[in-house]
Amino acid sequence: MKVVQFKEFGSPDVLKYTDINQPAAEGHEVLLKVTAIGVNYADTARREGAYVVPTPLPFIPGAEVAGVIEEVGDHVKNFSEGDRVVTLISSGGYAEYAVADANSLIPIPEGVSDQLAAALPLQGLTAYHILKTMGRLTEGETVLVHAAAGGVGSLAVQLAKYFKAGKVIATASTEEKLSLAAELGADELVNYTEPNWREKVLEVTGGKGVDVALEMAGGEIFHETIKCMRSFGRVVVYGAASGEPPVMYPAGLMNRNLSVVGFFLPQIMKKPELFQRSLKEILQLVMEDKLKLTLGGVYPLEDAALVHELLQGRRTKGKIILTP
Repeated sequence: MKVVQFKEFGSPDVLKYTDINQPAAEGHEVLLKVTAIGVNYADTARREGAYVVPTPLPFIPGAEVAGVIEEVGDHVKNFSEGDRVVTLISSGGYAEYAVADANSLIPIPEGVSDQLAAALPLQGLTAYHILKTMGRLTEGETVLVHAAAGGVGSLAVQLAKYFKAGKVIATASTEEKLSLAAELGADELVNYTEPNWREKVLEVTGGKGVDVALEMAGGEIFHETIKCMRSFGRVVVYGAASGEPPVMYPAGLMNRNLSVVGFFLPQIMKKPELFQRSLKEILQLVMEDKLKLTLGGVYPLEDAALVHELLQGRRTKGKIILTP
């Protein structure tokens, strides 16, 4: 089968479109004929050897896959060949076929395309759980969403409104991206490339600051975000896209009773009661047209290197999908 893999860490050029043997399903596993693959910043971090857990070489990236079950293992009871499903796997998604644990599968509802389904698991579950599980968002609170036109950000804006946030403040780097955030329901728009963006956030909150902030840039953005928080505020860190890990002094959180919380989706995946319920809820919202997904482009699998270039060059908006 065709796959995209890398045998060394580096730039997008290390991604190679090549052939390997097709895997087989065993025990509680299923073999999926992959129809759509979600592309994520985690894939680029894997490629650079900068992911939060070690990446063994050679490596086939790709965690989000949608497809049709081609084969079931001997112990699989609840799924059959021909079922359309979506799942998160630890690796191996950039391929024509992938193996997944049956316990991780979620059926794709009628009316939801494979491409839309593949756009959901990582960003959808991340947006859901950084708001509710880690951010502990309650009705009426103010939320600050950085990179609000991106895959997680665009969903977080909508889910914050769905969870009845009092005000959603969206930041982005261009007017076009801010317009998209507004279309998705953001109440206030802030360009974080402008030097006074923090003052703007405080201004639109009447000087009080925000209750929950979703932070994935790192560096100076993290430090400025801390200054945007009101007392008892929660900053949920789920990435460091700038490549600049911030230096934090915990004692600086004391005077406003602030919390800085980390989020890593694989830990959620270890708790089926958390991820299955929430992913089904998100898919239902998509089916009912209450949650809009922004597809930034659909590319053939062999163009994975180009897609990584576009993603890291911030030349995309919404979700990018690869198709075998």
